[in-house]
Amino acid sequence: MPREPSARSPVELVIFDCDGVLVDSERVAVHVDQRVLAHLGWELQIDEIIERFLGGTTASFRAAVEQHLARALPETWESPYEAWYEQAFTDELVAVDGIEEALDALDVLTCVASNGPHAKLNRTLGLTGLLHRFEGRRFSSDDVVHGKPAPDLYLHAAQTMGVAPARCVVVEDSRPGATAALAAGMRVLGYAGGLTPGRWLHDLGATVFDDMRDVPALVAGMR
Repeated sequence: MPREPSARSPVELVIFDCDGVLVDSERVAVHVDQRVLAHLGWELQIDEIIERFLGGTTASFRAAVEQHLARALPETWESPYEAWYEQAFTDELVAVDGIEEALDALDVLTCVASNGPHAKLNRTLGLTGLLHRFEGRRFSSDDVVHGKPAPDLYLHAAQTMGVAPARCVVVEDSRPGATAALAAGMRVLGYAGGLTPGRWLHDLGATVFDDMRDVPALVAGMR
């Protein structure tokens, strides 16, 4: 059962998801995902890819493809496609609009916790000029056994930062991420300025917003 955070607990840590929250990577990646899936033999529309895969792990993506194709993928199945993502990110990736203003205005600890591997996390934050803002405060599904929607990653981040879960606020844009944060006993700000419909996040219990510049005021209101 999800733990219930106290609405009166002071906020000491804001944990940001990365893809779609710090970096506008999902708008780029979803089109590459479509090409990858088609090459593997699974034709999906963009809205179907968002519905099925947004916010998930590489392992869950692979498992879904294997189930649909009724065959196992080789261990090196990703190798032919890595250059596709690399080129798309190099050409198109930008920081989420308003995120730098939000980070500048926050007066509490911050960190990032992503379902992506550390290599991808460092790459995308580096490309958008945000890497230095989270020095020593970057957490990945590489660090835990179970990524989102399990609460493990957010609990690991909070424990490492020395903050109780009830005093954490998570900024998320996906259902797996919001589910993970709520299960960890954290409050959730659900960003609906990207690909995720706001109703998905609202229905889970997140406070929905669509402009990153609003984050400092929303966090202050929770305090």
